Amino acid sequence: MYKRIDHVALQVVDAEAAARFYIETFGFKKVFAAAGTSGRPIIYIQLGDGMIELTQRDEAEPMSGFHLCLQPADFDAVLADLLARGLPLVTKAQPTTPRVPQEEGWQRAVFRGPHGELIEIRG
Repeated sequence: MYKRIDHVALQVVDAEAAARFYIETFGFKKVFAAAGTSGRPIIYIQLGDGMIELTQRDEAEPMSGFHLCLQPADFDAVLADLLARGLPLVTKAQPTTPRVPQEEGWQRAVFRGPHGELIEIRG
C-alpha cells in the first residue's frame, strides 16, 4: 500500500536555472544537489511535503501530457503574481469540478514553465 507521492521528476536542459525558477517563483527550497549516475546535475527542491526532482539532460524530453499542480493559499494573489511575472498562460482561470466538498467554488489556471512544463494552480 502506498502512503503518498514522494516526488515528481522533470527533465530540464539546465537544472540550476530550473531550481532557481521554482525557488523564486513558487517558494520551493533546495534540499539536495549532486551529480547523477550520468554525471549530470540532479537537484531536489521541496514545497511543504512535496518534492520535485530536476534531472539535467542535454535536450530535455517533451512534457507530453505531464503537469505539476500547486495549491496556493490565495488563488487570486498567486494568479496575479504569475501573470505579472509574464509566465505564458495556457488555460485562463476557470471553475474546476470539486473532487471533495471542500473544493466547491475552486478555480484552476494553467501556465507554461521555462522548460515546456505545464504548471497548474488550483484553489
